[in-house]
Amino acid sequence: MSQPGDPNTSSLHSDWPLRPWGLAALLGLAGLGVYFLAEWNADVWAPWRAALTAALAFGSLALAFTVDRGRWKQPLAFAAVVALIMGGIAWRVALASKTHVDAPFWFAAGIVAIALALPLFQAGFHRRRWRTSYDETHFHVWTDAICVAGALAFVGLSWLLLFLLAQLFAAIKIDVLKTLVDQGWFGWTFSGAAFGAALGVLRNQLRIIGTLQSVVMLVFSIIAVPLAVALVIFLLAVVASGISVLWNATESPTPLLLSFAAACFVLVNAVVRNGDAEASGNRVLRWAALVLALAILPLALLAAISTGTRISEYGLSPERLWGVVAVAVAVAYGVAYFIAPIRCRMAGALAGWMDGVRTANMHLAVGTCVLAFLLALPLFDFGAISTRNQLARLESGAVAVEDFDFAALRWDFGDAGRQALARLAKRSGQVGELAQAAAARTTRYYGRTDPDPELRMTFDDPALESRLQAYVRDHSYSCFDMCIGVDLGEIGGTRQVALLQGSTYTRLIVPASGPLTEAPPPAPTPPISADSAVEVRTVERRYIVVDGQPFGPPLN
Repeated sequence: MSQPGDPNTSSLHSDWPLRPWGLAALLGLAGLGVYFLAEWNADVWAPWRAALTAALAFGSLALAFTVDRGRWKQPLAFAAVVALIMGGIAWRVALASKTHVDAPFWFAAGIVAIALALPLFQAGFHRRRWRTSYDETHFHVWTDAICVAGALAFVGLSWLLLFLLAQLFAAIKIDVLKTLVDQGWFGWTFSGAAFGAALGVLRNQLRIIGTLQSVVMLVFSIIAVPLAVALVIFLLAVVASGISVLWNATESPTPLLLSFAAACFVLVNAVVRNGDAEASGNRVLRWAALVLALAILPLALLAAISTGTRISEYGLSPERLWGVVAVAVAVAYGVAYFIAPIRCRMAGALAGWMDGVRTANMHLAVGTCVLAFLLALPLFDFGAISTRNQLARLESGAVAVEDFDFAALRWDFGDAGRQALARLAKRSGQVGELAQAAAARTTRYYGRTDPDPELRMTFDDPALESRLQAYVRDHSYSCFDMCIGVDLGEIGGTRQVALLQGSTYTRLIVPASGPLTEAPPPAPTPPISADSAVEVRTVERRYIVVDGQPFGPPLN
């Protein structure tokens, strides 16, 4: 690690008494601004509000992590870039929230890019490029993580203390604190100030945190031994039993495999540390780290096979494409970690594999940062890509018409999917009928999709019965116990049926042809004014009657 006297790092390790106060004020004001700008209760944010909220929040945090005494110009420029990037991404997400279902992934990609760029900037990558010190970069990764965890813990403790004080003063009829705690603006301001104060104190103690980092990494490195043994047994069992054992054990092995690959990555670096001088000298830990480094690639490849199998069976979707990106990053790390020991072994110096891992970390961190930034930009439309793939599967006969998920086009692919569904709805035959049914849906149901759902009819009309069964089947309506179909006759000039389940029911309009559609909600009660005519009158109402008792609200 760079020494405190190094001119490039001395300021980053210095004690600045005003730092806690300055960061408390900075993040307290940022929290207040976020409260007034954000629209937490809105389904869709106004783009300008989303942009300003993200810019203020992330720009302030970036400045808080990088500013120092006598060193504010470059941190301020970095914070401005972060604010511009995250504000722009938030603007795009708000605009596309109804047209692209994977818009939240863009924001997540932006956060990943900023999180990787922060330690690189702190280590001076913008000045030194590939000459940037690895040990300093690695130092900032861990100290930033420890500072965040410590500051969040302090915020939690501060709120606990504030809550207890509010109750204490309320007991003697002083409700000022209790009133403040219930105010949203105060909560955001207090949380921001508490986080900033704790962050300032912790960043003043980076030398001590560096020691704490060594302790944390030592604890992590001990976990490497049992995990290495467990993964060896796991991989041998997969080889002996076949990869199908994974599919039989869980429906979604990819997240599990990637999680273990990430755990291997963390534990390997807990042993490798910042440099050879700090790396663990324990031979058992070193061998365990080597096993984990070699295990990342097979875990990533198993995840890739799992993802590929699912895509082959069900086709592409935006979520699966993002999963492909995650798997590709994992495979890249796995290849780098697998090659490092082999190259050192071929060179006759296996002990040098750790240096190869450190070099790979630096290159892959920069590459992943750039990739995440590009994915956050409006360069790729995963919804359109997925839609083209699904339509190609339908046209080629890779999936039967009755098995094709028309509802996914309606709900899971954004505007590209809905436009494709509208084109399919114009066709004749089964494709057109199923597409029309999916397009007419106003709510997506999840549940059993048996070809013969548990549906009992109270009327004798085979044609209507068939259409109601088709509605239940096409809408994945959940009829696990029993659904009951009731013919309501003419209501408001249209024939309607009711689909009863449990204590609720859905009213459906029966057109002359085509699929059934949900009936609109009843008209609201007219308002009462001072000159309204009021009288008592007997009004006959129609109800669905179950076991002799009215069921639900009146029909008209």
